[in-house]
Amino acid sequence: MNERENIRSFLNIIIHVVMWGFVFFFPYLMMTRGGSNVSFTDYVWATFPYYVIYIAYFYLNNNLLIPRLLLKRKFWLYVLQLLVLTGVASFLSGWLHQIEFERMMMSWRDSVPFEFRGYMPPNQEMRFWSVGMIMGRDFFIMALVATITAVVRVIEAWNDLESSKREAEKQRMETELQQLRSQINPHFLLNTLNNIYALIAFDSDKAQEAVQELSQLLRHVLYDNKQNYTTLEKEMEFMKSYIELMRIRLSSNVTVETTYDMRENDQTQIAPLIFISLVENAFKHGISPTEPSYIKILFSEKLGYVRCEIKNSNHRKVGYDKSGSGIGLEQVQKRLDLMYPHSYEWHYGLSDDGNEYISSLEINTNNAPSLS
Repeated sequence: MNERENIRSFLNIIIHVVMWGFVFFFPYLMMTRGGSNVSFTDYVWATFPYYVIYIAYFYLNNNLLIPRLLLKRKFWLYVLQLLVLTGVASFLSGWLHQIEFERMMMSWRDSVPFEFRGYMPPNQEMRFWSVGMIMGRDFFIMALVATITAVVRVIEAWNDLESSKREAEKQRMETELQQLRSQINPHFLLNTLNNIYALIAFDSDKAQEAVQELSQLLRHVLYDNKQNYTTLEKEMEFMKSYIELMRIRLSSNVTVETTYDMRENDQTQIAPLIFISLVENAFKHGISPTEPSYIKILFSEKLGYVRCEIKNSNHRKVGYDKSGSGIGLEQVQKRLDLMYPHSYEWHYGLSDDGNEYISSLEINTNNAPSLS
């Protein structure tokens, strides 16, 4: 049993002790405030046996019948045994009342003058109606309390089940995210090294510069990617560095336009590396070695909505291009489903003429589930 369960059990004990103390002492306080001169000792002797029955009835139902029958979906067996338990408890309550009634009648008979005893009410008739009313009243009250208790326990069990499901789902999400991260880093590194490899053949100086840029990018990949979320400011710094790294290998017939519509020092929380595959995809498919090409990248943030829109010219991948195996967009989809379920819109595909590829992703960061 963990610490949380221990605290919960302790609080339950305190609540039950306070509840039964209130139920037991409150009537006596009301009696004394109403002017009654009944002593506390007499009150305890008169009422304590009844409370023993009520308490035993409550806990037999709460700790025995409900967990063993009702919560295991044995509904009719639970109802049958509850009726038997309620009948026995109300009978015992009525029997105690009968004993108390006879004691009171004997005390009354002894206190009434002999010549007036013939005018006393018939004992048997009074006893029958009084005991019957007590038994009926207690049966109704006990059944009502048992029903309320059962409903509360069922709700608690349902909440515990939902909490367990949420915890299991959280564990599953964290496991899948760890698996995705282990895929993202090699995938990112593979594509970047392929770009540097292409540079070495025709510009060694740019290749060296690219290696330096890569070392800075890896810092973000290795450290910030360990957390479930990073700040939008850090992620945008990473994206700027990555785009500049990609620019190094581009020829003069390629135009790259970038727009960053963000606040300075933007601390909005965002999943790290959530956009990298989208940008990689643009550089992979949006560049031609012979035809004019373009890539337009927009990042914006407003009222908790982070948007990434990328437009690029569409060119078929040439045979010597080794810039990846196409798992990047699949990773994006999986991470979005895990990190932002029902809190994002992503539309992508070719334009009608097939010459432009458009990817538009909008994330509602206000609804991101906590994975901490």
